[in-house]
Amino acid sequence: MDIVRWALSGNCLVYPTSTLPALGCIPTTKSLDDLYRIKKRSVMSPVSLGVTDLSQASEIVEIPDDVPDILESFPEGSLTIVLKAIEKMDERLGGFQVAVRVVTHPVAKELLGKTGPLTATSANLSGEEPMLDCLSAAENLSTPEFPIEALEGFCEGGLPSTLIAWHTVCDTPESMEIDVIREGKVSSEDVYSWWRKRI
Repeated sequence: MDIVRWALSGNCLVYPTSTLPALGCIPTTKSLDDLYRIKKRSVMSPVSLGVTDLSQASEIVEIPDDVPDILESFPEGSLTIVLKAIEKMDERLGGFQVAVRVVTHPVAKELLGKTGPLTATSANLSGEEPMLDCLSAAENLSTPEFPIEALEGFCEGGLPSTLIAWHTVCDTPESMEIDVIREGKVSSEDVYSWWRKRI
């Protein structure tokens, strides 16, 4: 099975990241319908998109000048940033506020370079502990109705990426602010310390 063709046909797949196996699909309505059914995830909980680099991200979201700086200031792949979408996307991707993560795993980079952005939510049922092996995660999630392919890979686990809402999506008319939504590999304190030095 050609995994790229599988993904571009709208099917879900599991691929490795620097933290956990990701459940990926192209950002179409039908693919997202399937992904949310597979994960048993609430439609009120948006998922992020993995991208190869900021150039690829710039096709779907606006990239302020300060975003490359923060990504270079912390370990690669440790941040996911919510940015303003160029055009409104599916609400399950955040609508006009879309979370993007530049992937670092070489297998993920190669895959996304061929498929374009894919969802990067963890490859497990919502509320369950994620597995670290991509093939096992795909096998665990697969059903006759929703078969899932996988790229081989074993992920190191640990904390997830830190999720930050950038000032372009924060409702702060008086001053530019950012908001740490989920603390992960980078502490909130370190993020806000970096930000204070910028403003």
